[in-house]
Amino acid sequence: MSTEPYPNEPAAALSEAEQVPLWLDDPGRPAPRPSFNGELSADLVVVGGGFTGLWTALRAKERDPDRDVLLLEGDRLAEHASGRNGGFCSASLTHGEANGRERWPEEYETLHRLGRRNLDEIAETVERYGIECDFTRGGALIVATHAHEIAGLKPDSPGFLDREAVRRLVDSPTYLAGRLEDDTALVNPARLAWELARVAEGLGVRIAERTPVVRMDDRGDAVELHTPQARVRARQVVLATNAFTSLLGMRKYSVVPVYDYVLATQPLTPAQLQSIGWEQPFGISDCGNQFHYYRRTPDNRILWGGYDAIYHYGRSIKPEHEHRPSTYHLLARHFYETFPQLSGIGFTHRWAGVIDTSTRFCAFYGLARKGRVAYTAGFTGLGVGASRFAADVMLDLLSGESTDLTRLRMVRQKGIPFPPEPLTWTGIQLTRWSMAREDRTGRRNLWLRTLDRLGLGFDS
Repeated sequence: MSTEPYPNEPAAALSEAEQVPLWLDDPGRPAPRPSFNGELSADLVVVGGGFTGLWTALRAKERDPDRDVLLLEGDRLAEHASGRNGGFCSASLTHGEANGRERWPEEYETLHRLGRRNLDEIAETVERYGIECDFTRGGALIVATHAHEIAGLKPDSPGFLDREAVRRLVDSPTYLAGRLEDDTALVNPARLAWELARVAEGLGVRIAERTPVVRMDDRGDAVELHTPQARVRARQVVLATNAFTSLLGMRKYSVVPVYDYVLATQPLTPAQLQSIGWEQPFGISDCGNQFHYYRRTPDNRILWGGYDAIYHYGRSIKPEHEHRPSTYHLLARHFYETFPQLSGIGFTHRWAGVIDTSTRFCAFYGLARKGRVAYTAGFTGLGVGASRFAADVMLDLLSGESTDLTRLRMVRQKGIPFPPEPLTWTGIQLTRWSMAREDRTGRRNLWLRTLDRLGLGFDS
């Protein structure tokens, strides 16, 4: 391992970093399942093989073992957001308490309870099926790195950590205060997805990879899905494609694809670990609008992501957007500012993934095609945990019955769509600039206050 310090030379620190997600760079990654050909039929067809689609398929069989369930993935399972995130599995369904209380004050306590129950049920599922995904309920440490952020950590309430207390947990000169929350688990997200697929197949779900759905037509009392190789007739359909094509036309304006960038370090030595004192298995994030999230992995790397969320004009999603040296260099510099005692360590992996960002910062739900198609999207970075809740919401919606979930205003209410271009690109750039300014000054400008009044937002 090199001992040459890197803080002023991010290019050197990144020189051996492969452009591949850490979680997908796994010799245990399952071989892709074959695509489907010809004519098929199923009671329920799930489109999308990330967390949302896999949880939906699994929950459908748990709720009704006789239901014939087919899952179609256009690429490979967990190839996109589900295999590229930081592995933070949060209990929040509303992107935090403040957002939930502001938008749905009359039912926030119910949403909070449902979110905690959802996380408990994820843990129970992992235990019951022997899912090997390094699931650990270690919580999350929220840290303030600017003086104006300290008040948001509620200094007068139990659980607040002052500068000395938070630095006893993790030693960074940037930390001014903190709070340790217990509502988050850490997980290897790719392995969780692969294991959910294994369990679903064991319950009878059929899964095809590299089978993109290109068209969806109404056929009497059924829906017909077209792929390049097959035609599939379904009694009901769940669309779990998130930031990608929704097959529902105007629904594309409900989310924007935002690229999030991540680094992973070399494994830390025992001496390096001791220098930062990070012994407990919690993840960390800071309080900024442009925030970093980071965690230790089981092999003692530090995964370091966030901050520089990038939107590309025209809702563009392209592989070349993942190659962004300026962002990787920025992340590396911030890493060394946070942990100067790790100046000799380099990075082995760098990657990016698309987040389905909605104006209300959390998932929305709905039905289409005379109640035969259910959809969800807009998780805005919290899909690792909230996707399971979304699966139950969609299955309840398809049942046609009024349930505790379908009666929630959060479920019935749709978010405000993003406008067409060039308004979306212009608005997002202005919002990013304003958020960065607030991070520096602690003050929201007129633009952000106007968005607040309109119930609009941009986040990752």
